[in-house]
Amino acid sequence: MKKIQNRLKNYSIILLAAALSSCTSIRRHNEQRATCIGPDELKEDVDYAYLKLQQMHPQLYWYISKPELDRKFDSLKGTIDEPLTPLQFYFKLQPVIADIREGHLALRIPRKKFTKRQIKSLEHKKGMFSRFEYYVKDDHLFIIQNKDSIENIKPGTEILSINKVPVSDYVKKYRELISSDGYNTTFQSYFLKDVFFNFYTAENGFKDTASIETLYNGEKHTYTLHRESKSKNDLDKDKELEKRTPEKKVNDYVASSNSYNRNFKFLDKDSTTAYIKVKSFSRDYSEKFYKETFAKIKNAGSKYLIIDVRNNYGGSLHEINNLYSYLAPEPYVLIKPSQLTSRITPLKTNYFRKSTPFQYAFKSLAYPTYVFAQTFSTYKKDGKVYYKMKADKPTKPNKDAFQGKVFVLINGGSFSASSIITAKLKYDKRAVLVGEETGGANDGTVAGFYSYQKLPHSKINLPIGLLLVQPNIDFLNTKKGVAPDITITESMQDIIDKKDPQLDWVKNEIAKEKALQ
Repeated sequence: MKKIQNRLKNYSIILLAAALSSCTSIRRHNEQRATCIGPDELKEDVDYAYLKLQQMHPQLYWYISKPELDRKFDSLKGTIDEPLTPLQFYFKLQPVIADIREGHLALRIPRKKFTKRQIKSLEHKKGMFSRFEYYVKDDHLFIIQNKDSIENIKPGTEILSINKVPVSDYVKKYRELISSDGYNTTFQSYFLKDVFFNFYTAENGFKDTASIETLYNGEKHTYTLHRESKSKNDLDKDKELEKRTPEKKVNDYVASSNSYNRNFKFLDKDSTTAYIKVKSFSRDYSEKFYKETFAKIKNAGSKYLIIDVRNNYGGSLHEINNLYSYLAPEPYVLIKPSQLTSRITPLKTNYFRKSTPFQYAFKSLAYPTYVFAQTFSTYKKDGKVYYKMKADKPTKPNKDAFQGKVFVLINGGSFSASSIITAKLKYDKRAVLVGEETGGANDGTVAGFYSYQKLPHSKINLPIGLLLVQPNIDFLNTKKGVAPDITITESMQDIIDKKDPQLDWVKNEIAKEKALQ
């Protein structure tokens, strides 16, 4: 008993020390972020990053040969001839990482950290750029939705410059930081519209005003955007949105966007056609959602099902395996065995990462159990190391599995787990895919779980996916995304006019089939 009391006392001391050092840690991080690092140290960081990739990434040379990647890293080091800040170094190293063409593989941009007080202050203000929705076409950035009618800027307006810097310069610069899986051509524009201002604010900080020059219908205008303070009604509304009702839980409500990750409805009065929209395979309450949804579809006797995974960047393998069980006509295996570089790789996943002092203390107690479980989670076969996964075992169809015709809507924003399930559905001839080539590869990806490596001098984080996850199909080796059976594209004007040519095609096809019955 005395030993336990002493241990708890030690943990209390750790918690107190960690809390007291929090502000100091933030200050040191921001000082380090603004400090220039010498060329020799930066070159050591380049070598460190490449070494860790070679040690941990199970398919590093999938889309680029080793000699070519060696050359790129050597060439990069040749360009580092003066001191750079971590942010400047990031913009040099990340394009080389992007050339590996693994969509999950990217350095974390070195951002300024904020104290709790600063975060609270920002939470009491409205976003400046986040109150618009965007569309990227080539090197152009357009506003397609003005949520709060700011300055009465019309959808379809192009932003030409921000604080007199051409937006095309930013787009070109940021495009080099983003890679899809392989030689996919659709992913970048979808992803770039979502992360453009993440890059921009990392470079330029959170300002309270910004001047933008725009072009609409041939006329140029200059507007000054402001980071406005939220009213009491805004703050009360935020609190209300954050409340988790049973409906919000099952449909996985996201307060920041005031939307649901999962939606279900019937598209016609006789419930012939069911529609499921999944924005993210988050897993949260997903089992209950699919159980309730497919019970309703079965009870309604629906003959058609549309599953919409457009702009779904992926997520839980468990969720897509469960979803597939509601679509499969017979037992199936979703993925092939997932390969690792070594049996000790699962122990390199930064177990204590992002732990609060309280979590750190209790994780310490559980660490031996974690090590034991991970040690026995791998196996060796034919000279290769694999990780035990439920999704690579035979799974039976659910008792409420849908028996009718399935259509799946896809586009360049369908990535990772979205591509895994759509590749499997297409291979099994279980669905008709409609839309654009997916952003994720047809033949799988490297993700699963990550080892978060920190470059020794710049302190930039490099998350490295440790599992080669591939759908259980015969591979096409196209080095591209999942190709639709029916190619239907969506224009910017379609989005502005709230038209959906991809969904409309499916509805028309169903109407034709019903007319022949």
